[in-house]
Amino acid sequence: MSENGTSQNNENNELLDALNSIDNVKVGDVVKGEILTIDDDQQAIVGIADTGIEGVVPKKELSTKPVDDINEVIKVGDVLDLVVISRIGTDKEGGSYLLSQRRLEARKVWDDIQKEFEAGHTLTAPVTQVVKGGLVVDAGVRGFVPASMVSDHFVEDLAQFKGQTLEFKIVEIEPSENRLILSHRAIVEKERAAQKEEIMAKLTAGDVVDGKVARLTNFGAFVDLGGVDGLVHVSEIAFERVEKPSDVLKVGQDVKVKVLSVDPDRDRISLSIKQTLPEPWDGIEDKAPQGSVLDGTVKRLTSFGAFVEVFPGVEGLVHISQISHQHIATPADVLKVGQEIKVKVLDVRPDDHRLALSIKALEEKPQSGDEGSENRSSSNNNRSRSNNGGNNNRRRNNRNSAETSTANAPEESTGFSLGDLIGDSLKKDMEDNENN
Repeated sequence: MSENGTSQNNENNELLDALNSIDNVKVGDVVKGEILTIDDDQQAIVGIADTGIEGVVPKKELSTKPVDDINEVIKVGDVLDLVVISRIGTDKEGGSYLLSQRRLEARKVWDDIQKEFEAGHTLTAPVTQVVKGGLVVDAGVRGFVPASMVSDHFVEDLAQFKGQTLEFKIVEIEPSENRLILSHRAIVEKERAAQKEEIMAKLTAGDVVDGKVARLTNFGAFVDLGGVDGLVHVSEIAFERVEKPSDVLKVGQDVKVKVLSVDPDRDRISLSIKQTLPEPWDGIEDKAPQGSVLDGTVKRLTSFGAFVEVFPGVEGLVHISQISHQHIATPADVLKVGQEIKVKVLDVRPDDHRLALSIKALEEKPQSGDEGSENRSSSNNNRSRSNNGGNNNRRRNNRNSAETSTANAPEESTGFSLGDLIGDSLKKDMEDNENN
């Protein structure tokens, strides 16, 4: 056979071998490819080992991590493990294959994550994006954290987590659909449970500790003690009356609290802020000495008088007889809750937390001799002459009136005993008799 005939046969055999090689390369196969060149589009042209055909590896298919410059990752002569993605072109066009190292890495990552999931292990990964409904993390493959699984409480702004590397529990994994669902909430809850058990074991009633206001409700404030929340009831926020906790506290505020009780069985810790504050009645005899004039606010009105706050947490009583020189039926006739007034201190009892106040002592007493006074004087004289027992009747009536006005006022709520209030009334009767 001639040399030309031999050469032709060799070429035909090579072509047949190449065609057979093409048939042997299938989508999904893992092959070895040697980098032949890197083109201007930053694609690697590789020769698939033992086939004599070429493949293309785009820059984005080189790694699961972002690649800025392909030349910094690979060079001519490198041999890579690649997975066949698809066929490019036809045999007549010199068909080749689209290859990927990234997807081969991802396949291994999925296998590793599957093993961790089956073993009940967690994984650590950075948060790369904040999207509608949750967070995207890079776990070697794309993982998603629903908003409800980010924390153990509602988080309004998820952007704070971007860039953070967090620990996650694997909730769901489906490699065939590239679905990986993760939860950071499960990690937080586990950590807080451990912290809570440790803290509750250490806390005892009477301890004073630092905390941070975590949540506010209508009935009080929840304070974070470093992994466990305790409740400060609205009545324990301040010595003065607090209508709403939000009026005096704000979320995130640092506070000092006293532990009132710890109930591990009911998972409750009762706290107090006001019991860490100075007692408002301390030094009251110096702040409000007898005879001093103070600014105050009417806090409550009763049938027998008005309670006026003169310092935060310090209220004194203005008895009805000390409100005005004129006769009034009820304190509400001339005063209203919230009204700012000036009062004079008549009596101070620090040990009993009692403060007797007067409004009328700061007002000028009406002049005698006016027409009204003459009429009242004449009327009083006539009543005195017509019935010697009139004064006795009036005293009985006054006592009955005093008893009626204070009947519904227990000593602990008014700050003054029944005898204190009736005694004031009897003293006034005696003064009236002397004038008559």
